[in-house]
Amino acid sequence: MILTVTLNPSLDRTVEIGKLERGALIRAAAARLDPGGKGVNVSRALLANGIASCAVVPYGGSEGEQLIALLTAEGLDMATVSIQGRTRSNITLAEPDGTTTKINEPGTPLDGSELALVAQAVLGAAHVADWVVLSGSLPLDMPAKVYPSMCRAFAASGLRVAVDTSGPALQTALKAGPDLVKPNREELAEVTGMRLACLGDVIEAAEKMRASGARTVLASLGADGALLLQHDGIWYGNARAEPRSSVGAGDALLAGFLSAGAHGPEALAAGLAWGAAAVALPGSRMPGPEHINHDTVTIRPPDPLHPLC
Repeated sequence: MILTVTLNPSLDRTVEIGKLERGALIRAAAARLDPGGKGVNVSRALLANGIASCAVVPYGGSEGEQLIALLTAEGLDMATVSIQGRTRSNITLAEPDGTTTKINEPGTPLDGSELALVAQAVLGAAHVADWVVLSGSLPLDMPAKVYPSMCRAFAASGLRVAVDTSGPALQTALKAGPDLVKPNREELAEVTGMRLACLGDVIEAAEKMRASGARTVLASLGADGALLLQHDGIWYGNARAEPRSSVGAGDALLAGFLSAGAHGPEALAAGLAWGAAAVALPGSRMPGPEHINHDTVTIRPPDPLHPLC
């Protein structure tokens, strides 16, 4: 089983529009409301493909109750933690060419007792789980040390730990030696201080992250695919997709990678197939087997000189 922890979950409203014009009256072509948060999305993708997962979800206020109701309706296995604050709401504006504009609220920080309940929920299920995914941004004013503290505690219980976050939270998490990190191109550049213009730059940046403590680096590169760097090899791949919404695509990539064993080109191919399927779906809807086409994926040795889009 795969556990996921989302310290800053959300309600995600996606509005499909013809074109984003600042200051204009824009009429929506369609809209949908989905449960959100990166770890939540990983669990939703696993659920859609019949893979056992449990999402640890703190929630608060009427928005939090609505989030839990949506997840319950989907049939997601959850461990919920009631908090004093309010669950945030996010808005995504999606254009026909796949361009998305996101407006994310900062979220409410969890206090020490609430964090202890989250950790307790994970440790209580550690005996039946293989992985725990610490995923998403931290609420405003929460210290970055939260993720490395959780990394160490969960690793000590025998769990393999994957981290998908950004900025100082990602930088500090590296020091705790997570088994896997999944940065996107911007996060990889920010943490390493590098400008990523070609695959060679991505490889160098991923090697820096491994040197800082991460055992595996799965770098999602948007339209350029993804690069996997592990102790025994480097693999690169991409997948064809008709873009509709990129929201949650990286979460689907991570879910697919973990579902396929989290090692080597086969796992990378599975992650890319899941991610490409998510891109073709509206909002943050997660793909099921009927959406995933492994024939769209190409895996090949990385060409360091290959330029990024």
